[in-house]
Amino acid sequence: MSIQVSRCMSTQHPDNAATPFFSDHEVLQGETEVKEAYYAFSHLRCREQMWDCEGKEVDNFVVAKLLSRHEQFFREHPLGKDNFITLRVPNPSIEKSEAKVLLETLESIPRNYDSASAFSDSPPIFEVILPMTRSHLELERIANYYEQVVVGKQHMQLAKEDMTIGQWIGSFKPERINVIPLIEDLPGLLKADDLVGKFIEKKEQEYQRVFLARSDPALNYGSASAVLLNKIALQRLHALEEKTSTAILPIIGTGSAPFRGNLKPTNMRNCTAEYPSVQTFTLQSAFKYDYPEDAVISGIAQLNETKRSAPLQIDEEKALALVHKISARYEQHLRLLQDVINQLSVHVPKRRARRLHVGLFGYSRNLGEIRLPRAIGFCASLYSIGLPPELLGLAALDEKEFDSLRDIYVHFDEDMQDAVKFLNMKSLGFLPPKLAKDISYVLEYLEPPASDEHHDAITDSIRTAVSECKQHPLRDEIVQAALIRRFLG
Repeated sequence: MSIQVSRCMSTQHPDNAATPFFSDHEVLQGETEVKEAYYAFSHLRCREQMWDCEGKEVDNFVVAKLLSRHEQFFREHPLGKDNFITLRVPNPSIEKSEAKVLLETLESIPRNYDSASAFSDSPPIFEVILPMTRSHLELERIANYYEQVVVGKQHMQLAKEDMTIGQWIGSFKPERINVIPLIEDLPGLLKADDLVGKFIEKKEQEYQRVFLARSDPALNYGSASAVLLNKIALQRLHALEEKTSTAILPIIGTGSAPFRGNLKPTNMRNCTAEYPSVQTFTLQSAFKYDYPEDAVISGIAQLNETKRSAPLQIDEEKALALVHKISARYEQHLRLLQDVINQLSVHVPKRRARRLHVGLFGYSRNLGEIRLPRAIGFCASLYSIGLPPELLGLAALDEKEFDSLRDIYVHFDEDMQDAVKFLNMKSLGFLPPKLAKDISYVLEYLEPPASDEHHDAITDSIRTAVSECKQHPLRDEIVQAALIRRFLG
């Protein structure tokens, strides 16, 4: 493979408890995110940075800023060859108000090529990620718009017998881009191979990347369900790879909270063993900023040294049966918790300047009146009262089904231990009796470690303030607890 696709992708997901040293403010934005990209490349040795063009004021000059400020580094490690910037663009089918941001972003790609041409003949940006992808047609629209409109206009003449646009202002490169589907819900994950298969059909290409969400499926169906759905998708994508002889290179959107993937510098082997066919793992903000820098560098080095292999073979029928049982009980639990989650989530601090894009609860889930924050705020709210959300939904399983879950989700016990050490047993008295009973039942099938006393004390204080409706500095205590866990949510 001529392009060495990265093993890790630094992202801008705002799950960090601590503020990075290079930022003057706890809310990262603008110029600080340019610094962040350089830090990821130069210090952490992470070769790919996702650049989020969704839900914020987009800086389309990131390439020029990086090259002008760090010329020597990028002459030695060129963008598009040794280091990569991958754009995450809005999906016009879903985010109507952001639709034209997609076009502006695509138009910026040839200009970024021109900015980098003195450094390398490799295009600095040649891949874009489309969130909430539902159809191969959405991918084809972007690829075709770029080729036919963005690049194709160079052959137009603006006046009869005049020069072409390309002759006037220069050629447009790269000639084509790769479009990466980001698949975020149950129907999409179960049909990921079909979507990708239709997109690559009759195309001659070396590889196709596919981004599988981990957080939104957990938010919608429960954490264990998200693992099972990802494993089904990975198994089917592997079969597609063998059938088509096109390398299918999955990306998985892992966060540091066990609910969102449990990828942290101290847990790399666990995740690569759970998802051996994944090519690229996302390194979100908590991974980068809530651990000592030497641990982060070591974790990334471990990941870079590993190679992808075939996925773990699973019984898809059993996995789907577990998903349906867990997600149904999980939804019941959400109905009991939504008020306290929404009450607490407004106190969860922002770590990035963002307008939230449309969440899955907004358009695809039949959950009646349930309204929840996005996954990071959701996790932070529940952890802040001493209730790890990984426990939700699992009470639907009997002993035999727990065994089946462990057969498929091989690091289930390790992930649950990492979560349950932040369970405050006093929180059970705060919960509705039905939910408290379900949590107690699940604990019988686990081996809970000793809880963190400092974390328990903070969550006691938060829970008391919530139950007594006290005016209380909840935000500061939410951060204190998050610093102990090494993730906000």
